[in-house]
Amino acid sequence: MKAAPIMMMLAALLPAGVAHAADCVDAKSARDGFVLEKPGIRSEFRPTAGGMVAVVNKYESESPQTQFLFNGLIEVFRDSDTGRVAMIPFSDLRKLFPLKTGAKSTIEFVELAPKKQPKSTKTLTLVVKGKETFSLGDCKYKVLAVKETFKNGAGETLDAFTALYAPDLQAALARRYDEGTSAESVNGYETIKPLAK
Repeated sequence: MKAAPIMMMLAALLPAGVAHAADCVDAKSARDGFVLEKPGIRSEFRPTAGGMVAVVNKYESESPQTQFLFNGLIEVFRDSDTGRVAMIPFSDLRKLFPLKTGAKSTIEFVELAPKKQPKSTKTLTLVVKGKETFSLGDCKYKVLAVKETFKNGAGETLDAFTALYAPDLQAALARRYDEGTSAESVNGYETIKPLAK
């Protein structure tokens, strides 16, 4: 007697659970685009030709910005009301992917902007340190911890952080700064959803 009401209750809960799980973007649905958000920023990701991912960042207090990221990780173009910049690599970025734990690569590139002559090249070093799990709301993703270090032509570090990169999504879900120090912090997205058609 008691088994029937329990089964009915489980059956009623099942569709809700299935629908909820379907809200998490996976490798297949990511091809149709998705949205990552956190307070103050909404980023719309759309895969495009040639391994590029177009990202439109909409900010609460700034003008929108469009980026093109190779495989969703390496920025090659940025455009906003404050300016336009192209990062031209001198090597084939396709050879870096798929990323594997322990891999280390250094990419030399030149940064081009309208009405501004480049004075030197820059370098980006990528070190794939390992695998982790990162949560966006109820959705969990396998990510690679990729240490990114940008240096100018004189070898001075311009920026350094660890990107928590989800290969299935072709997106960095967070950045970890000052890793291993008392000042360590994580700046990441908090939610993910499919891009509305």
